[in-house]
Amino acid sequence: MNDVLIAGIVFFVTYALIVSERVPRTLAALLGGLTMVWLGILEQHQAFEAIDFNVIFLLTGMMIIANVLRETGVFQWVAVHAVTLAQGSPFRIMAILSVITAISSALLDNVTVVILVGPITLFIASNLGVSPLPYLIAEVLASNIGGAATLIGDPPNILIGSAAKIDFATFLWHMGPISFLILIAFIGLARLLFYRDLKMPAGRATGLREVDTSMLITQPTLLRRALIVLGGTIVGFLLHGALHLEPATIALTGATILLIWTRQDLHHVLNEVEWPTLFFFIGLFMAVEGVVAVGLIDKVAEAAVRLVGNDVQIAAFIILWLSALASGIIDNIPYTATMIPFIQSLGRSMPIDPLWWALALGADLGGNATLVGASANVVIASLAERSGYPMKFRDFLRYGVPTTIMAMVISTLYIWLRYLRPL
Repeated sequence: MNDVLIAGIVFFVTYALIVSERVPRTLAALLGGLTMVWLGILEQHQAFEAIDFNVIFLLTGMMIIANVLRETGVFQWVAVHAVTLAQGSPFRIMAILSVITAISSALLDNVTVVILVGPITLFIASNLGVSPLPYLIAEVLASNIGGAATLIGDPPNILIGSAAKIDFATFLWHMGPISFLILIAFIGLARLLFYRDLKMPAGRATGLREVDTSMLITQPTLLRRALIVLGGTIVGFLLHGALHLEPATIALTGATILLIWTRQDLHHVLNEVEWPTLFFFIGLFMAVEGVVAVGLIDKVAEAAVRLVGNDVQIAAFIILWLSALASGIIDNIPYTATMIPFIQSLGRSMPIDPLWWALALGADLGGNATLVGASANVVIASLAERSGYPMKFRDFLRYGVPTTIMAMVISTLYIWLRYLRPL
């Protein structure tokens, strides 16, 4: 039995365990990654080098900042104002939170945003007497849509921008309009997808709207310091290219400064970090590296490239839909890194710009299809599970797949009209 077949079987079994939820997804991912090492598919150093510590440390730093912010009562304050603005309508609450999430995901990375928005949603749902799952799912779908708009919004964008030498403003000019259109379409689709889930006990919204918001901020000094550090961290994200620093370094620096400045109990803060989520990513990075190392993903990509020839339209549409499909199955970060050399190769015989945008749209928005398709999805699922609301893989599909298909149809039309339509 060759390495390609062995790696494929291990990855398939790992993914099946994650989907079936017969064992915790963190243990399934770790088992898959470690099995790649034990069977000789990966050397130990290869497996550890495959772990993207920029992602791991970025998550850790932002989880620490979010946990300190949660101690101040600011999440409850934002939640009450969101309900008031929505006038107690469940759908309006969902729409407002989704729009806030999408816009924020364009300015920060979308994983950071769901870490910050998740506690707000849990507070709202608890006080309204409803399940937070529909709201959390809508927010994470919106986060991936909003994150597609900018160079820093979603990790694949950083990889593409670096390879194609695309700056922040150029990326926004090309990806901003389509992200905005898809967000508008998503809000309309959400009314249909979540219609039956948005039931609320009578009178609960009224009670929350009448809360005295001035009493919600319990530690104003801590809040001021935390917001200053968060603001500095956001500025650092925007300037990370000029600073020649990875977002993870900036996030960990912000978290460290905040802990020193506020003198928080270190053990308490670290105890609130979502360790199962971090170890899920560690296992998943190793498992995916196994199929990358044996060339399995390369073979799939090469087969797609052979279908293309020199036709840029066919190439762009295949890359768009293939990227969406692949990103729903494996994490979009290693997939994007694998596809970049093929895009560059195709660019020698055809216009390359449409191919970059097709890859970005497919990788970013295809991650909405499944619970493990994007980093933000996994983070929000872990947050929900820790709060007593496990997010089932099959339940996520009910909302993620229609959203992804809608986004891909609009993206197909956008790429054709803007880049491929004959003049």
